Amino acid sequence: MKTSFSLALAIMVLATATATTAFAVSKTNQISIRYVPPENPTHQQVYTQLKQNRMLERLQVFLSPFRLPKTIRISMTGCDGEADAWYEDDEITICYEYVYDLWTNMPEETTVSGVAPIDTVIGPLLEVSLHEFSHALFDIFELPVFGREEDAADQVAAYILLQLGKSVARRTISGTAHAYRFEEIRAGGDCSVERFANEHSTPAQRAYNEMCIAYGSDKKLFADYVSQGYLPKERAEFCDEEYFQIQDAFEQLLHPHLDRDLADKILERARACEIDDNSVPGEWQHCVPVPPE
Repeated sequence: MKTSFSLALAIMVLATATATTAFAVSKTNQISIRYVPPENPTHQQVYTQLKQNRMLERLQVFLSPFRLPKTIRISMTGCDGEADAWYEDDEITICYEYVYDLWTNMPEETTVSGVAPIDTVIGPLLEVSLHEFSHALFDIFELPVFGREEDAADQVAAYILLQLGKSVARRTISGTAHAYRFEEIRAGGDCSVERFANEHSTPAQRAYNEMCIAYGSDKKLFADYVSQGYLPKERAEFCDEEYFQIQDAFEQLLHPHLDRDLADKILERARACEIDDNSVPGEWQHCVPVPPE
């Protein structure tokens, strides 16, 4: 009996110590970054531009308010010709091929829908970074997700972008939707069963979802999405409900893992960074702060 009691007590102490340790290591500034020099000379300019603009450093600061129990690494690297990004084993990989694809397909001038060329690169690049970081959060915190995880990651990414202030939110969301629409056009009307079996929604669906979430968050700021016919009125009618559903889920599942004071300081700067549509290419992404060199 005495031995059993001692064993039970030891197990309780060990369990308490483990829980305390796990709680203690959940802290801010748990993002590490690296730029892997590209082997493909075609990607050298992309590598240089990303480093000069300190893209990963800005992302590192922006994600720093999340309290994480382990370090998440974000790597920019070559992927043997694969234009993609993914999360696996506590690491987010963003391929130079993906950025290069965005860059080479950037429109030469502002589109008829008002999307500036640079926004078609920076918007989807930020979105895909947040999308993969969402996968990391789902994994690390073992969060329950109804529906497909890829759709949930899109929703979290869009929600975060919409917190950056009107100007930046408008440009990132519009740039991302443009990239999805372009991807759909490039697919050439492929209606094969295999395409619809993909774990991701089709590019067209992702574009509509992105615009709907945005319109639901601010019907005045994104009014032209509906008035110009980019988002069907039938879908737009319930977009505010879609946005608030995501907001409620974020509040319940992710806010507990945020240092709100630190997050507010970063968002305050981003929201105060109002820019116009004629800003110098690449200027507005500097609304996200970066640490001194």
